[in-house]
Amino acid sequence: MAESLEISKGASREVVYAELAPQVESLVSDEPDLVANMANIAAVLREAFGFFWVGFYIEKGGELVLGPFQGPIACTRIGLDKGVCGRAYSTRETVIVADVDKFPGHIACASASRSEIVLPFFDRQDRIVGVLDVDSDRLDDFSETDAAGLRRILDLLDVEEVSR
Repeated sequence: MAESLEISKGASREVVYAELAPQVESLVSDEPDLVANMANIAAVLREAFGFFWVGFYIEKGGELVLGPFQGPIACTRIGLDKGVCGRAYSTRETVIVADVDKFPGHIACASASRSEIVLPFFDRQDRIVGVLDVDSDRLDDFSETDAAGLRRILDLLDVEEVSR
């Protein structure tokens, strides 16, 4: 992959996700280091969409621990049953929150965050490894289009195993 992304200006999110997928695949396919790949995926997503915050939390010792991210300083540790990240982790399902102020138990790592989408990701044995957390500074900024596009990109991560 080149040092820059090739995306259509003004295109719909669906089109941008479709354009990003092969570029991300090229970026991560020959790199075995999970942390490096997560770091680049966070950077790609923030650059392509201008999201407020994009990052990974990895389960370690019964908590979600901050991994590679792009954006302002973040919460370092989140309980497996706390906030939007904990809900996505514990249910193993994508969680879309249109207004974080209306989500019971939302963890406000940054007051500028207004909406959020969190997707769990898994290793080769379908064990949950952690979550991808994306925040927007706009209300109701995420949809099923984002869920599908982000899932496609997350599925490109080849997670053999993670030391916990």
